Amino acid sequence: MSTKPLYMPEDRIPLVRLVPMGLQHVVAMFGAMVLAPIIMGFNPQVALFFSGIGTLIFVFVTRLKVPSYLGSSFAFIGPVLAVTGGRAENIPFALCGIAAAAILYGLAAVVTMKWGSGWVDRLMPPVVTGTVVAIIGLNLASSAVANSLNDSFAIRGMDDVARLSIAAVTFLTAALVSVYLKGFIRMLPILTGVLVGYGMAASMGRLDPDALAAIHNASWIGLPPFQTPAWSWNAVLVIAPIFVVLVAENKGHIAAISTCINRDLSPHLGRAYLGDALASFVSAMGGGTPQTTYAENMGVMAITRVFSVYNFIMAACIAIALGVSPKFGAVILSIPAPVLGGVTLVLYGLITIMGAKIWVDAKVDFCLQKNLIVAGSSIIVATGLGIKGFSVGGLNIAGIAFGTMLALALNWLMSWGDPTVECTPCEHAAGVKES
Repeated sequence: MSTKPLYMPEDRIPLVRLVPMGLQHVVAMFGAMVLAPIIMGFNPQVALFFSGIGTLIFVFVTRLKVPSYLGSSFAFIGPVLAVTGGRAENIPFALCGIAAAAILYGLAAVVTMKWGSGWVDRLMPPVVTGTVVAIIGLNLASSAVANSLNDSFAIRGMDDVARLSIAAVTFLTAALVSVYLKGFIRMLPILTGVLVGYGMAASMGRLDPDALAAIHNASWIGLPPFQTPAWSWNAVLVIAPIFVVLVAENKGHIAAISTCINRDLSPHLGRAYLGDALASFVSAMGGGTPQTTYAENMGVMAITRVFSVYNFIMAACIAIALGVSPKFGAVILSIPAPVLGGVTLVLYGLITIMGAKIWVDAKVDFCLQKNLIVAGSSIIVATGLGIKGFSVGGLNIAGIAFGTMLALALNWLMSWGDPTVECTPCEHAAGVKES
């Protein structure tokens, strides 16, 4: 079966197909996009609105060359909570720190656009970018399993069996649609899986009554509650340095998309940084979360083989509409956790494998001890920490952020001299002939 993309970034999609395909991307990102602001204490409706605005900024700054959706970054959760202390009245100070991170990110973009991406390539070679992408998928794995079952990962009764059944049907529907069906429906595995899973949950009486009541009571039109930053040196010092994680994430995402479409998108890296930075700055000015290119939507592209940027323009427009329509937002929020768990099992797995694909396509030599340590240690530490992370003096650092920084630090530390010592297993295998 051919793996050639059905739509390349510049390809236009008929409107009758574009609407459901854009909605599919909104559904795919919605769980993570809403979870991050809830954890940080931000308003999810504001975050959703600015994810759409940010995606449009990104698409047009990159001149319709880079297909990506922008959503709330998990890397900022720890630093933001360190500034706010979980209190809503301190969010304006956190917004100041986010804006400062966006400015530093923008400076990195200007440097990249003016002098090229060589500095980024030296800082983040394929062994690092592949590791960062894999870390993202693996860090999110526990949330997919928890949504599919429960936080304790245990089946204790029929309630857990029902949750697992809904997740399994959702997962299998998405997987089978992507593999076996033909035509346009094959491009909608995530949306199809969600619809089937939602219908199953409804038939079993598993929809949350409070969520259904929220749909009934929500107004059709309503602006989100915007707010503006307030100056704080402490917030700047704590939050601004996290822009380095966005630099690594964005480069890893572009590398992953490049391998999928067999086209080098690295010449657009500077503009991608600038688009992401502007999106984060605009979001911070209105009370939204910091933005990053979303791995969930990369997973959708990989499984559907549709990489058209027009897909993301439509998804952005739908997100903005949801952001100003509490009614539609309430409908999306009513999707049961097992349904989200079923589709994210597909998406997060694809993200992890895309990281491995970066290694394969770049011919990363894992017979070198340096590469083994950079990738292996960073992935294990980041996965062990997960979204929960660890705390130092009241500052929480999530697994994605720490794993990314560790991979960067280890690669820099072990690049001094000539670290070409190969590992024993590879040396042994080289001397063994096939029987």
